[in-house]
Amino acid sequence: MPQVRRLSPGDIADVRALNALYGDAFADRETYRADRPDDEWLAAQLAREGTIILVAEQGGRIIGGLTAYDLPKLEAARSEIYLYDLAVDAAFRRRGVATALIEELQKIAAETGAWAVFVQADYVDDPAVALYTKLGVREDVMHFDLPPLPRG
Repeated sequence: MPQVRRLSPGDIADVRALNALYGDAFADRETYRADRPDDEWLAAQLAREGTIILVAEQGGRIIGGLTAYDLPKLEAARSEIYLYDLAVDAAFRRRGVATALIEELQKIAAETGAWAVFVQADYVDDPAVALYTKLGVREDVMHFDLPPLPRG
């Protein structure tokens, strides 16, 4: 099994490697490689308590990772953790890497008192749907992207 660890502000090269992995895994290099933030931006994001970046490493190489965010709630004194991105290098899939990453996130959720970890999946992404169904309870919801509006 690979080693799973949480990235910290000094792990800039690892964030860049994870973004490259995301770009390859999601076949979306434009999003994950084109507008590359500078080191200062990445370090600031890694320093945020509510940003959770985990990587799975084997032989000194990042073979998987996830990005999650702790979302404080107002209706109760608790938070939820949103698993935003999760990817495993194609050569290492179906070996428990994604499950190990999610289980580490679940441990962080328990340590921080989070109410739940939630994640979205596309209906056509059968491997993701199968993984999340194995690990949790499925809810069918709709997702909408709303554009920001300028004031004025």
